[in-house]
Amino acid sequence: MAMARTAAAMLRRVLPLLLLLLAAVFPAGAAAAASGKNRTLVFILAGQSNMGGRGGATGGAWDGVVPPECAPSPRILRLSPALRWEEAREPLHAGIDLHNVLGVGPGMPFAHALLRSRALPPHAVLGLVPCAQGATPIAAWSRGTPLYARMLARARAALAAGHGELAALLWYQGEADTIRREDAELYTGRMEQFVRDVRRDLGAPDLLVIQVGLATGQGKFIELVREAQRRVKLPNVKYVDAKGLPVAGDYTHLTTAAQVQLGKMLAKAYLATL
Repeated sequence: MAMARTAAAMLRRVLPLLLLLLAAVFPAGAAAAASGKNRTLVFILAGQSNMGGRGGATGGAWDGVVPPECAPSPRILRLSPALRWEEAREPLHAGIDLHNVLGVGPGMPFAHALLRSRALPPHAVLGLVPCAQGATPIAAWSRGTPLYARMLARARAALAAGHGELAALLWYQGEADTIRREDAELYTGRMEQFVRDVRRDLGAPDLLVIQVGLATGQGKFIELVREAQRRVKLPNVKYVDAKGLPVAGDYTHLTTAAQVQLGKMLAKAYLATL
């Protein structure tokens, strides 16, 4: 009995310290995701640099400006490069979109717009899985490529605990396919095959895919790729058009304000499917 009382007394002294340490190591949302207490809606973010985020970062360094729509929240998580849930913050693709100067992208404003909606469960946690890589043509995302394999591995890791629900793939890509006419003309077929492969490999035959229509391009065949994007007719593939959003001085990347607007547009498209 004396030993039990001593152990209980030690536990009472140590428990507050352990709780403080856990709070420091695991953000509230990440802890909830790890415990399975709250439903986690998982979103894959893939494509090129405008998905990776260059808002405020086209002058050689990120300006560090984080709009309120992109602020951290304990209910918005990201899957880190080490495949661990952590509280999301800009640049969302840090450690993922490699060898590039990163800034604001559409992921955080997308998540904040969802949280403001009454369509989600009141305690839902959003898990963002950044996978984008700048300057990549769609052929670099085909089944069997390193980018495709990395995306699948990250998506599976996000769902591994068993309490996450794969909600959608957000896809913003195609600028690199505006350089060669052949790539632009083949884009529809490549995109449709990509969607089929992802759905099959993740065991999600009805996975919602929201693709972004190009605002800019790296070559002269922008309209050909935009037409090819609109010709994708697979079920449960939605289209959000970025054309007309503000573009930075490099004539390729969306500004911070444009990324915030795009995130809200993506959220509207997702909510319309619920």
